Amino acid sequence: MKIKKGDKVKVITGHYKGTIGEVTAVFPKEEKVIVEGVNLIKKSLKPTQANPDGGIIEKEAPIHVSNVMAYDSKAKTASRVGYKADGDKKVRVYKKSGAEIKGGKKK
Repeated sequence: MKIKKGDKVKVITGHYKGTIGEVTAVFPKEEKVIVEGVNLIKKSLKPTQANPDGGIIEKEAPIHVSNVMAYDSKAKTASRVGYKADGDKKVRVYKKSGAEIKGGKKK
């Protein structure tokens, strides 16, 4: 998967189309990502000792990685991701601008 945790992405399809957010979690086996503020669901919580009232919370659900594109903040566009050899390292680059992708953390 070319999208990593910490990347800025733009949602390209669905109810949240056009939304820009940061990837908070990546699930490579399911090919899904969790994006901050996107695909919000309501979840009921049972009362526990820590939270005696229980209640309903809103949290982000995973969306398929094909529904997001890497977002280049400088060029202000969404772009596909490619790889370029930089000496003995392989770096990710935006296909549109050719700029190197900063950020993105490994687990």
